[in-house]
Amino acid sequence: MTDQTLLTEAFEARAKRREDRRDFFRMLGGAAAIGGAVIFASESNEAIAQSAPSDADVLNFALNLEYLEAQFYYFAAFGTGLPSSLLTGTGQQGAVTGGRQVTFTDPVVAQYAREIAADERAHVEFLRTGLGTSAVAQPAIDISASATGAFSNAARAAGLIGAGASFDPYASDENFLLGAYIFEDVGVTAYKGAAPLLSSKVFLEAAAGILAVEAYHAAIVRTTLYAKGIATPSARLIEASDAISNARDSLDGTTDLDQGLTPLSSNPNASNIVPLDSDGIAFSRSAGQVLNIVYLNNTQVSGGGFFPNGVNGTIRASAAN
Repeated sequence: MTDQTLLTEAFEARAKRREDRRDFFRMLGGAAAIGGAVIFASESNEAIAQSAPSDADVLNFALNLEYLEAQFYYFAAFGTGLPSSLLTGTGQQGAVTGGRQVTFTDPVVAQYAREIAADERAHVEFLRTGLGTSAVAQPAIDISASATGAFSNAARAAGLIGAGASFDPYASDENFLLGAYIFEDVGVTAYKGAAPLLSSKVFLEAAAGILAVEAYHAAIVRTTLYAKGIATPSARLIEASDAISNARDSLDGTTDLDQGLTPLSSNPNASNIVPLDSDGIAFSRSAGQVLNIVYLNNTQVSGGGFFPNGVNGTIRASAAN
């Protein structure tokens, strides 16, 4: 019996134990990553250029991104990271740099943070259980608030801060939402593009559930930022979202796969909570493009940004733009 067959059977058995369909989709759902889990392959990715990745390769790629999102939200919501029992696996296990609890002033934002944190931990646990001994270990992750950390470098790339300054996603409700915004839209575009790459219908159903949850999370973050931006224009949250969106687009290539919160010129009297193409369909990103964003690099590299030493597994290189 092949590892792929064992993996499929593990997921099928887990699904069958769920009598309630709502619980089934909760187990299969996930945010990811940056904002969260991301399972796209790219023809330009040298790590997979010679052969298509297996479903296990794709799921392990997703697990790397789930580690990132889970650690960020868990620290922000509870002041601690994931338990060590959820971090082991194949490849080089790394530590988390940075992360601390946010002193929320808006109780609704605090509740959102706790909900998403719980979701993300569940996704890590689910993927690790399904992958078994094939699950990759958590790689080194940078979620620090230092001037040289990934969040500050991302904010600097967006023009939100200058040279030598720092962006602290744990300093306020608004900073936390902007930090989360860096990840969440990426997860939606990632899972959208993953669907045609998965051969197992069980995994395809899981990806559909993950995409739905990722979209819910992204909508929560975008809606809250938009509402706060309208209520307090001086905070310039809507402009900040546009700047982050432009930075993501500058990293992932020449295509325009992102939108901030500023209403579109085609519909100026409406909000822009849901970023869509002209057909009303969510955008797609490849694994290489996703890694461009989380590595904070628009060339082909195997690490940097939020993953200083790269992700674990076979899908590791960003796209050459």
